[in-house]
Amino acid sequence: MKLRHPKKSSIIVATAWGVLLCMACNNNTSNQQQKNSAVITKASGLQKNTITALQDTPTRAIVYQPITYDTTKQYIYLTFDDGPQGGTKQCLELCKKLGIKATFFMVGRHGNDKHGKEQVKIISSQYPQILLANHSYTHANEKYQFFYQHPLMAEEDFYKAQDSLSVPFKIIRLPGNSAWVRKNEIKCSGLVRSVCNKLDSAGYNVMGWDVEWRFTRGKSFPVERPAVMATHVDTALHRHTHTPNHVVILTHDRMFRLPNYADSLQKFIMILKQNPKYVFETMDHYPGLKM
Repeated sequence: MKLRHPKKSSIIVATAWGVLLCMACNNNTSNQQQKNSAVITKASGLQKNTITALQDTPTRAIVYQPITYDTTKQYIYLTFDDGPQGGTKQCLELCKKLGIKATFFMVGRHGNDKHGKEQVKIISSQYPQILLANHSYTHANEKYQFFYQHPLMAEEDFYKAQDSLSVPFKIIRLPGNSAWVRKNEIKCSGLVRSVCNKLDSAGYNVMGWDVEWRFTRGKSFPVERPAVMATHVDTALHRHTHTPNHVVILTHDRMFRLPNYADSLQKFIMILKQNPKYVFETMDHYPGLKM
């Protein structure tokens, strides 16, 4: 599966921030960038043990392997948005320690400096237990309405993140908006309709969420206690999720940067793990995706 953009020309948009935003999809990447790019291969008819675990080498092969859903189970997709930030390392270490799968929706500009690039590299190297996914390059500069009212600019923003982070699959979460784009499905608000149509045409999936672990404004500490969040997950699975028996949980890396809040995340995961029906999965295994 090759991640090709529908357009290769630069799109220059005058923005309300008083600058020209030029986001170009450039084929002239450096040799070093080419060495660090993920090699994407789509597998068919392979056994599960043929999934390539990533090694800490300059070239990493990621092999997508569909799964067979167990009708007696319910699937949990734990997701972390906005990284790499303070908290990314803590979240990753907890997921590895507890043996669960999770997805990190990352922001391109957060992975620009030396520390950010290292965090992206580490997350990328953990597939298939951990999945790196696209959460835009600028996070809409926190100006969501303006961002989505300029769909060409928004479209190029996602393409830039795909390139800069070397995101392996065409899986996106919109900043500040829960929308769904899968095979034969576009479910979204009018505000993001145009960009969802464009991303759909380019073969992308857009992933929303069913349950959100909220955070306080300013310091971004988790609001709900772990037991309360676990109850929200149970309730969603019994009453309504976007896809029956599959629940997507939205959290943010930075919520768990301090030890006491990292402990809250651990308690939440441990509560869910006590239910034998629950299976943790990565977002590339959500039903109905264009893979």
